[in-house]
Parts: sequence; C-alpha cells; structure tokens
Amino acid sequence: MAGDDSLFFIPASDEHVAREKAKARELKRSQWWKRKRARGVCHYCGGSFPAKELTMDHVVPLIRGGETTKGNVVPCCPDCNAAKKHQLPLEWQGLLDD
Repeated sequence: MAGDDSLFFIPASDEHVAREKAKARELKRSQWWKRKRARGVCHYCGGSFPAKELTMDHVVPLIRGGETTKGNVVPCCPDCNAAKKHQLPLEWQGLLDD
C-alpha cells in the first residue's frame, strides 16, 4: 500500500509533537528563519515564491520523531508541504517517481 505509510512507523507521542511545535513557533520568529524564508525558494521543488507563502517544513516530520532544529526545517511551498505530509523526502520522492 503505497499511500498508507502508517504501517511503517510508530507515531511520536502527542507530547513530543506539542513540544516541537512550540519550538517551531519560536524558531519562526528568529532572524535565521526570516532570512532563510526571504530567499523565496521551496526546498523541494525549487520554485520561487513570495516569502510569506513559504511554510516551515520538518524534513523528518514531527510525527516521525523529527525535531525542530535548524538542520531539520526548510522553507516549503504549500503544494509540496501538502503533498509530502508525514513522509520522509525519500519516500515522497519515490511516490513521485512511480
């Protein structure tokens, strides 16, 4: 079942997700994030977007145990963010290649 990857991982705890979302809200206010987003480029598709349209995506999703660190967050366009959901980039890219 290509679309049901809930069979392949145990979701992180609600506490982990809540804690990391709070960290993400804080990181979004940082100059580091504002500069990264200001470039206007989606990490996944490489498209150019107004900075305000880009969202913060966790490369390793929070529900998969990912953390809110500078090494795990990237600017992402709404379409890529919606398509990626809780997948790892390799899993998501594999579905695109099918």
